[in-house]
Amino acid sequence: MRFVSTRSTLALALALGLAACSPQNGGTPAATDAPAATAEQIQDESRRLNEWFDAQYEEQLRFSPIQLTFLGRKELNDQIDDLSEAGARKRVAWMEASVKEMESTFDYDRLDPETRLSWDLWKHQYEDARDGLPFLVDGYPFDQMNGAQNILPMFMINFHKVDDESDYLAYVSRLQKSSTAFDQLLQIGRTATAQGIRPPKFAYEGVIDQSRKVITGAPFTDGADSALWADAQDKADALAKDGKVSAERAAELKEQARQALLDSLKPAYERVIAFAEEELPKAADDATGVGTTHPNGKAYYAYQLRQNTTTAMSADEIHQLGLSEVARLRGELEALQAQIGFEGDLQAFFTHVQNDPSRLFPNTDAGRQAYIDEASADIDNIKQHLPKYFGLLPKADLVVKRVEPFREQDGAAQHYYPGTPDGSRPGIYYAHLSDMSAMPKTELEVIAYHEGLPGHHMQISIAQELTGIPKFRTQYGSTAYSEGWGLYSEWLAKEMPGTYQDPYSEYGRLMSEMWRAIRLVVDTGLHAKGWTEQQAVDYFRANSSVPDAAIRSEIRRYLVNPGQATAYKIGMIRIQELRTKAEGELGEAFDIRGFHDAVLGGGALPLDMLEQRVDLWIAGQKQKTPEAA
Repeated sequence: MRFVSTRSTLALALALGLAACSPQNGGTPAATDAPAATAEQIQDESRRLNEWFDAQYEEQLRFSPIQLTFLGRKELNDQIDDLSEAGARKRVAWMEASVKEMESTFDYDRLDPETRLSWDLWKHQYEDARDGLPFLVDGYPFDQMNGAQNILPMFMINFHKVDDESDYLAYVSRLQKSSTAFDQLLQIGRTATAQGIRPPKFAYEGVIDQSRKVITGAPFTDGADSALWADAQDKADALAKDGKVSAERAAELKEQARQALLDSLKPAYERVIAFAEEELPKAADDATGVGTTHPNGKAYYAYQLRQNTTTAMSADEIHQLGLSEVARLRGELEALQAQIGFEGDLQAFFTHVQNDPSRLFPNTDAGRQAYIDEASADIDNIKQHLPKYFGLLPKADLVVKRVEPFREQDGAAQHYYPGTPDGSRPGIYYAHLSDMSAMPKTELEVIAYHEGLPGHHMQISIAQELTGIPKFRTQYGSTAYSEGWGLYSEWLAKEMPGTYQDPYSEYGRLMSEMWRAIRLVVDTGLHAKGWTEQQAVDYFRANSSVPDAAIRSEIRRYLVNPGQATAYKIGMIRIQELRTKAEGELGEAFDIRGFHDAVLGGGALPLDMLEQRVDLWIAGQKQKTPEAA
């Protein structure tokens, strides 16, 4: 399960290792011997810097028309981001200049604690992007998970809003310019393959399959309308229905879209297919990780671990943590097995759960709708209890939807796309429902809590809606923080009324946590220890009842996105540790709502900065209640 960052532009800053620039531990400017600043000076300098941050962020957003659209804004909505290597270097150069201006213009020692965090975050965002420059071709611009071939149509259908004729003309413009973006990514892909860097065979197979699905159907081929053409017609017809354009003009607009699909989009997809077909025979079948397959793979993986965990933990340390967590969770599962009364060893219990047909929805449209209905009901139950656990509550609504057919994959992880900061567009929890055997009822509840409430939707919506901190922090992403919060939310939901009432739902919760513990072992095994895909599958199967289709999809996800899977458990453990610390230091003065607001109220932060923020909250609580000191 994962949330999809709106900062990834056609998923390709992700592929370049630049979109999820998460800060690492780093120093702040040294204190000077100057007289201590007055409260008024601190307030004034903090205000000036926060205004500067907002101006800088507006300038930074101009690099990403896609991000502007994700934010619900229409500036540059006829443009697509520059996804070339030169474009990436230009963005980093701008960030470097921005940091130099900040350091020469403002005084760190005259900032309040929250604004110091913003300073640190702005600088480390640049430093991490800079440190990613040696790995610009190590990410995969086209793969089965994050490739532009499936992100582009999803974006156009779900996020490019058409309210008037100019929006529709911008829609057409983006269809036309998609060919340039795809060619930029193809150039990066070719540069990579010339150095022997390519994803496994299954990634190319996925790219070919998904690309063909996008350009199958009218107007590309005979048959029913393709997803993009259906969308283009629906948006033009809606303008005519609302009286925004005449029926004749709507027909003209649709013809412009049809020509853009045929003249620009289709050839671009055909070039992507040709590239993937050319590389397919050279790609590994039983694949292993980047530490073995990339010329600079060890350094690249170490960078990815730092980015995703926001810690200095080595691959060996993460691997050992995973092994210990797997052992602990096996013990908890054995205790639950005894409670249920199932006889036999743990593996037999796994088999019993996996093979029980009563724990599956029918593999029919009715079964798929039942899944969506149950997930929605579980989220609604959580919603009514949120005020007891949180002071900050999201404005944006949440909907559960099936993944669009052109990008749906059997057993693939569920994911979340944020709504708009003003709440006008809801967050979307997407579920892959093409194979209901990979979507057992045991895991439905826990996934709903992770992706929806109190998980990603809660955290990301609150971040986007925050005031009192610079805008860039409301959109900043840290995988360890966000996915750590999602996993913490699965555990937190157990404290709320009406959750995990069936022991098999509790089984699902434990298995979900086991899933993330296994990730620590498997991701490091693949990328640092030379494990093959099959070795990783075998380890996963030996320690879980996760369906085989989901296991295979998971391992393939780790192979094309090294390090990301390690963030969940590391982030969860840190948030739990911070809560334990706060409970211990505050005693009866501990307030769960205040703690959660401290965690969520500063936006996504690297784990060390999150700890600083929680420590400030603890100190503030002690001042309010001296008996807690």
